[in-house]
Amino acid sequence: MQDAKDLKEYREHIKSALSNDFQRQALDKFAKAYPVGRANAFKGHDVKALINEVARVKDAGIARLDELYDEFKRKAEALGVKVHLAKTAHEANEIIARIAQENGVKKVLKSKSMTAEETHLNDHLEKYGLEVTETDLGEWIIQLRKEGPTHMVMPAIHLSRHQVADLFSAVTGAAQEVDIDKLVKVARRELRAKYVEADMGISGANFAVAETGSIGIITNEGNARLVTTLPRVHVALVGLEKLTTTLDDALKIIRVLPKNATGQNITSYVTWITGANECATCPDQKKVMHVVFLDNGRSSMAKHESYKEVLRCVRCGACANVCPVYRLVGGHEYGDVYIGAIGLILTYFFHSKEKAKALVQNCVNCQACKEICASGIDLPRIIKEVYNDILNEEGHPAESKVLGLVLKNRALFHGLLRTAKLAQKPLKAEQGYLRHLPLIFSKEHNFRALPAIADKPFRDRWNEIKHRVSPANPRYKVALFSGCVQDFVYPEQLEAVVDILEGKGVQLDFPMAQTCCGLPVRMMGEFNAAKDVAELNVNAFDQSKYDYVLTLCASCGGYLKEMYPRVLTEGGKIPVKAQQFADKVISLSEFMAKVLKLDPAEYQGQGKVTFHSPCHLARGMNVKEEPHEAIRASGHEFVPMEEEHVCCGFGGTYSMKFPQVSKELLDKKIANIEATGAEVIVTECPGCTMQIRGGLHNKGSKVQVMHTSELLAKARKKK
Repeated sequence: MQDAKDLKEYREHIKSALSNDFQRQALDKFAKAYPVGRANAFKGHDVKALINEVARVKDAGIARLDELYDEFKRKAEALGVKVHLAKTAHEANEIIARIAQENGVKKVLKSKSMTAEETHLNDHLEKYGLEVTETDLGEWIIQLRKEGPTHMVMPAIHLSRHQVADLFSAVTGAAQEVDIDKLVKVARRELRAKYVEADMGISGANFAVAETGSIGIITNEGNARLVTTLPRVHVALVGLEKLTTTLDDALKIIRVLPKNATGQNITSYVTWITGANECATCPDQKKVMHVVFLDNGRSSMAKHESYKEVLRCVRCGACANVCPVYRLVGGHEYGDVYIGAIGLILTYFFHSKEKAKALVQNCVNCQACKEICASGIDLPRIIKEVYNDILNEEGHPAESKVLGLVLKNRALFHGLLRTAKLAQKPLKAEQGYLRHLPLIFSKEHNFRALPAIADKPFRDRWNEIKHRVSPANPRYKVALFSGCVQDFVYPEQLEAVVDILEGKGVQLDFPMAQTCCGLPVRMMGEFNAAKDVAELNVNAFDQSKYDYVLTLCASCGGYLKEMYPRVLTEGGKIPVKAQQFADKVISLSEFMAKVLKLDPAEYQGQGKVTFHSPCHLARGMNVKEEPHEAIRASGHEFVPMEEEHVCCGFGGTYSMKFPQVSKELLDKKIANIEATGAEVIVTECPGCTMQIRGGLHNKGSKVQVMHTSELLAKARKKK
């Protein structure tokens, strides 16, 4: 459970979690194995089409929740089931407690249910004197430890077999061997007796099918079948969003859920229950069966333009599986009840703004959760929208408001950068780094060297070099979007693109009215400022003049291409100019590989080169193979790097807010770089350049960090 009172306290929790070596090893091992298992499970399938189909059927159900509930209730009650609708978590718990009292229940068994975790049902029932026992092995373990799950599918993944053996020894009063098979037998022996004694079984449901009044449950351990069949009373606690129109819709979700959750083609047990089953010990020979639907804000979310998407979640847990931050800190610090990216969001809606306000800031915005989501939820965008809502309720911090005011005034912003260039002189060291960090940084930010602002920004150099990319009869007219970091910190990366485009029939333009893309203020929850900045940039480019808007910054590119139309939408309509602008944005490697067509005969590079894929290039712009193609065409030997697509830990303002996590991610990245034996690491984002180059510099490494533009420019044969 997340109980940090503020960001400062939450950072201390994070620090403690980072020191949990076993948890980190366990999550690391799973994070590496999961993509392989998932890929095998989806082999031969059109994954994107399957996910789109899940999103479609979920959206259709979300739009008709009231109708589907009425239909389910009518069909189920005709089959002897009593159906309830609880507006709140407390109301759901009270309904279930009342059912227990009315039926003389003393002992309750539960199968795994995140909805019951959401309502804290066990605590509530225990207050009524009921004995509640979890029957899923992982859930039973954490129940005995009196803690919450650390993963939605694998609740005890953070524990070692030694810890479990000690726990079971204490529970049974006999020393237990540290052997997983034997520990499972201990659990089975202890739990089997409970099944016989229980009066009531409580389950969740993965589906509630309106057309038949059925519920569907998918499990791996078979405990849900025992929970729903042996006790004389069965209660299913179900989130309203689990309603599906038809059985066929539910089957479409089953085709994806286990593959995405654990890399299984299908789970061991898929149980369908339609109506109250036979029960020999009941007076009328029929089991007492209730289905309690939980609203708890879901109906309101279903009506919200953005947040209704959250209700698509099928609880596969994959957003945690691929999250680089979860992998380091674990579920107790990366959620409250719900874990992973979806947990950052649901905590705000189900478990209070107080619990969510620090938690929701711990997203590095790498987009991995969005790419893996079984139902195509744009989780990173919604996380930022939740953060913006919290700030709107509690007030925006002064620093983010000031940054917003500065960024939407280009002249002021650039003037401050020029002033900072002068002010940094006493701090400037050799090789373009700062000798000491500015005062706004703490000692925890010392894990990487920071670059100094360049002596002359690219915009001041442009007039001297633009003649080299101004052919009389150009094949392509291209506008260059620099972003603020390349313009003022790494202008050489932009100059290199002039070197590689010269003589290629490309007319390159650099609109001077452009400024920062606005992503930093969006990340800080300053949505109004982000919109103002986006308008500045769209107005700075006359889209009708250009074939492409070329950017060398993946973070800018992903943001311009994907988010500008949404950020600038007014009254549900996307401005034409904003969409035109976004449609023309292209990355350098994509432009070189697909538009100009790379010709290896033009290059003479030598040596081993590896590649770090920026998050917003691979996932924001879906550019994955083109950088490899560029490296190979340059004449260098391309050496693949393990986990090339995993975030380096920069994340813009994230690395300032969570330096401990940023450092750990960078250390992993550097270890992977060094393992390749490459002399050069290439990337295509100035943020990644800053992070990786600064980290390698601090470690005294001889590995060079280059932008794709610099590698191609250096390798290009001189004429």
